[in-house]
Amino acid sequence: MAFVKEGLPCPFPDCKSSDAAALNEDGSSFCFSCRGWANNYDSPTIFRRNSQPVKELMVEPLTTSSPTPPPTKPKTNHLKVMKSYNDLDLSKTSFNKLQDRGLSLDTARYYGVKSVLGEDGLPLEHWYPYYEDNEVVSYKVRKVADKDFRWVHLKESSNKKLFGQQLLQGGGPLLTITEGECDAMAIYQMQGSKYAALSVNNGVQSLNEIRANIEFIESFKQVFICYDNEPKAKEAARKAADLIPGKAKIVILPDGFKDANEMLQAGKVTEFNKAFWAAQTYTPSGVINLSNSISKLNTREQKESIPYPWEGLNKKLYGLRQGELVTFTGGTGLGKSSVVREIEYWLLNNTDHRIGIVALEESWERTADGILSIAADKRLYIDDVREEYGKDKYSDLANEVLGGDNQDRLWIHAHFGASNFDQILSKINYMIVGCGCKWIVVDHLQMIVAASEDKNERSLIDKIMTELRKIVEKTGAGLILVSHLRRLEGNAGHENGAQVNLSHLRGSGGIAQISDCVIALERNQQHDNEEEAHKTRLRVLKSRYTGEVGVATYLQYDKESGRLLEIQDQDKESKSDNYKQEEDYDDRIPW
Repeated sequence: MAFVKEGLPCPFPDCKSSDAAALNEDGSSFCFSCRGWANNYDSPTIFRRNSQPVKELMVEPLTTSSPTPPPTKPKTNHLKVMKSYNDLDLSKTSFNKLQDRGLSLDTARYYGVKSVLGEDGLPLEHWYPYYEDNEVVSYKVRKVADKDFRWVHLKESSNKKLFGQQLLQGGGPLLTITEGECDAMAIYQMQGSKYAALSVNNGVQSLNEIRANIEFIESFKQVFICYDNEPKAKEAARKAADLIPGKAKIVILPDGFKDANEMLQAGKVTEFNKAFWAAQTYTPSGVINLSNSISKLNTREQKESIPYPWEGLNKKLYGLRQGELVTFTGGTGLGKSSVVREIEYWLLNNTDHRIGIVALEESWERTADGILSIAADKRLYIDDVREEYGKDKYSDLANEVLGGDNQDRLWIHAHFGASNFDQILSKINYMIVGCGCKWIVVDHLQMIVAASEDKNERSLIDKIMTELRKIVEKTGAGLILVSHLRRLEGNAGHENGAQVNLSHLRGSGGIAQISDCVIALERNQQHDNEEEAHKTRLRVLKSRYTGEVGVATYLQYDKESGRLLEIQDQDKESKSDNYKQEEDYDDRIPW
């Protein structure tokens, strides 16, 4: 008769065992802790207990009614009598070679791995001990038949030690870390039992074990990471190696083999050792050895510089370049949008690149009118001027500027007003990847911030700037951004011609930190002299490429054409117009 349920509380009140009783098919039960038998587990009326072996209990009559005797314990269930790794009956278990794993008796004995044998002498289970303070605190039980495993915990423990760690005091020439006990044992065996090999206890999820034992691990001169030959394990190996800078080497196993133990079983000892000793010192992504990159220095592609429309900026900045983020800033109404629109038209006429425009403060029609106005040297965005210009002439101009060789070169985000940043990010990516745009203009940053539910302006701007930077780095596109300034206290505001510095950027130091170049517009729009009121000073606040800062040039607004024309005679520039690059903005990040 077979057991139908195990791990039940004993029906004998004085036994107090919570998991030693087994239930039979007929409802009787037997406790392997106190050796007691009951005729009915749910409502027992007949009990029998003595210290005799189970087989004697089975044949000894208990009553005249001859109740069903307790069955003989199945061959494979004798483990239920055992209480711990240290209490295993050595008549039924001992250190044996792990035949199914290709591991020798010496290797098993070295790591303390015990094999539980069946009546036929074949292994039923392997027990892999884990130690703390030279004491077995838990062990992993792995069934041979189905390779399933379970944990047995003998005491409360963090269980952060590596498998086999009790064998070493720390320090030595070489340590190998694997993601499986059998892999560690296999490597130890394949290397002639010369070098230390340990294993994490939870496969690719065991990064915390590496952290917990980092001092011990770093006591070795070299640390080899030999995880399984599959994507998740390779990623886990890289993360583990990141914690051991300068010492870690990642072993790349030959194709066709899952792990080190599989290579041992296949007899590929030579092939494994060849792959093992070929492992190179791991270098985290983003860190390179310059001595290995000398050839790339001379063969790298040079950045193409596209001149600005104004010579003064070119002298300071050496033009515009793809793969950079340029921020234009200035007070309200000082002409930031007009400046970037001149640049849009300039790129349209002086390159064959496609341009994407995200103008959040105006409709796409207004953006188009602005581009055509520059081409016509007339303010066609004003209804009266456009009407006077004539519809036919306007259509011809539009076809000339936007058609022909320029067809499909201008792409506009057709949404007026604030938009969610995720949506805008998606549009920008589409313009670059889907439309092939090499330049993106975003006007302006604060409109994106206004659309967000996040009320922390500072952190939101940091997030937006970081994501914009990622786009630039990933795609190599050039990005021109318009951003506002915070309001100054007192009467000397930016609209009154106050000098701008990096700390005046609104919301966050992240704008200055992440931008490659920051250009400020300065103008006293309240000046009594109309000419002076329409004169804009362009001041470079930051230039990562050249390092040159200060006043670059002056632009004069032409009321008739709506154009910003560079003033060639800049004799009004004062010595105070040039100054060292601003460095007092908050939370600087070195790039």
